[in-house]
Amino acid sequence: MHDIAEFLREHDPFTGLDEAALERLAERVEVEFFPIGATIFKQGEEPPDRVRVVRRGAVALVDHGRVLDLLGEGELLGHPSMVSATPTGLAARAHEDSLCYSFVAEDVLPLLTRPAGLQYLARSLLARPKPGPVVSADVSGSDLAQQPVRSLIRGEPLICEPDATVRDIARRMVDAGVSSVLIRLDDHDLGILTDQDLRSRVVAEGRSTDAPVSEVMTAPAFTVGPDLNGADLLLAMLDRGIRHVPVLSPKGSVLGVVSDLDLLAAETRTPFVLRKAIADARDLRDLRNAAERVNPTLIGLHQVGVPPAQISAVISVVADALVRRAIELAVEAQGPPPQRFAWLSLGSLGRREAVPSSDVDSGMVWEDGDGADPAPYMQAIGEQVIETLAATGWQSDTHGVTASGTVSARSTADWQRSIRQWLDEPVGDKVPMVISILLDSRTAYGPDDAFGALVALRGSRGRPLLAHLFRRLALASKPPTGFMRDIIVEHSGEHRGSFDIKRGGLLPIVDIARFAALAAGAQVTSTVERLRAGAEAGTLPAADAGTLAEAYGLFAGLRMEHQVRQLVDGVPPDDRLDPKQLNPLTRRHLRDAFRAVASVQKAMASDLVWGR
Repeated sequence: MHDIAEFLREHDPFTGLDEAALERLAERVEVEFFPIGATIFKQGEEPPDRVRVVRRGAVALVDHGRVLDLLGEGELLGHPSMVSATPTGLAARAHEDSLCYSFVAEDVLPLLTRPAGLQYLARSLLARPKPGPVVSADVSGSDLAQQPVRSLIRGEPLICEPDATVRDIARRMVDAGVSSVLIRLDDHDLGILTDQDLRSRVVAEGRSTDAPVSEVMTAPAFTVGPDLNGADLLLAMLDRGIRHVPVLSPKGSVLGVVSDLDLLAAETRTPFVLRKAIADARDLRDLRNAAERVNPTLIGLHQVGVPPAQISAVISVVADALVRRAIELAVEAQGPPPQRFAWLSLGSLGRREAVPSSDVDSGMVWEDGDGADPAPYMQAIGEQVIETLAATGWQSDTHGVTASGTVSARSTADWQRSIRQWLDEPVGDKVPMVISILLDSRTAYGPDDAFGALVALRGSRGRPLLAHLFRRLALASKPPTGFMRDIIVEHSGEHRGSFDIKRGGLLPIVDIARFAALAAGAQVTSTVERLRAGAEAGTLPAADAGTLAEAYGLFAGLRMEHQVRQLVDGVPPDDRLDPKQLNPLTRRHLRDAFRAVASVQKAMASDLVWGR
């Protein structure tokens, strides 16, 4: 046992442990031998309940047969999945005859919470190879190296004055469920007090809890801006030996506090395994098996506190991966295409605002060319892709907005001709609906510009009749609140006692945001970005834009929570919420948000009447 303890002493995260702690670990270790080629754990398995240290030999980290890295003597394996409680991102295979020391997770986890352990964990996570391509920063919400720290902030910061007592601060931290508090100082500086400070500076030193917090805080606090990426922030925190950092806006206001655990959790939540499984699917059976892991992944992301917007982005990324692989399988079956083509993700998938209940709105664009008409081939591809998606649990739009139909599947020239006509003569109720669908489009397969088929939409600003129609569209859906502020529910039928959070809450804001962005000539597609663009351009009052963004966040959060709960219960997700199932505070916020949206719509309707 002494030899094992001596070996551990020389390797992280065991360095710095005293003799007794090392001996206890050595007594609980299991020695495992793996002959060359043996699998230690498979890719995509449940999180391991043991962590191993290579004693002799070498272990390969393998991504679907491809060796990404070799671990040698003293290196740890299995800890990223164990820490994040997510499936193993890579397989581990004995590259040569190897001897490992194996520990139960409960023996290693406490070591990784020490400062030295956190530093080891962070650097090993940042340096480890990643399976598959990295998701781009604007959609992943999960890759630490690419993610701005503003997207890692959870909840509102707790801020107090320097004369508040330690006792009061501790109570407020407990009530708010936070591990740090910021102290507002002169000259716009900030102090900070953490739960670790309470233990080391108050309890351990025997200070009175009636002392002012200014006596035990750290000041000035180290702060960062919102655009610093998470990896750089984590390393800066490790270098300074701190575990909490306030994030400030460019104007100096406090946006929130990010902790080291927030950063490590974000790094270990990346759903690479799922995307890689989809990309590697050989046939429909493989694709169906991969798709079955989508809902458990979404449930897991929600349970660890990933914001609804990031979960929606993950859903969109997964849907794109399914579409691309389904197209590749269709092309294998149908033969080479006569012309290049692009697949458009429309609706909520196009805006990257999908939820578990979202269907697949889609379109196609193909290049013009000489020879036989490519439309029959494209229709066959569209139909097969739609069938494949349905077989994996992703249903297409019930109103016919699919790449297998004639409405949203056309050649480049047909799209350009139709769009010019719609923009020049935007008459009828269908035109703004069609244009709104296209404005929400995004290319999931093929060139990003979809061969220039939709370029005319960028010149839609400055068309007063079109703006007028979009304003009317933004007023079509009404929030479900009555004169007395009650939430209006259905009183009969299968949805008795419930209301539709999508149609009554989200859809009005989505339509208002689309109108504001169209009038501003902005090319962004997400609802929150459109509201911001409208406020900056003056096509939507800044106060209204802020109100709508807050309401959208509330509605999206309630919708995602409701649908994830349904997934857990094995119930098909829907948009029907029962207000009686909400706590009184949430119900009040919901009523206020509905009223706020209605107020914005009323002002827009007044502008419509007066021709403004």
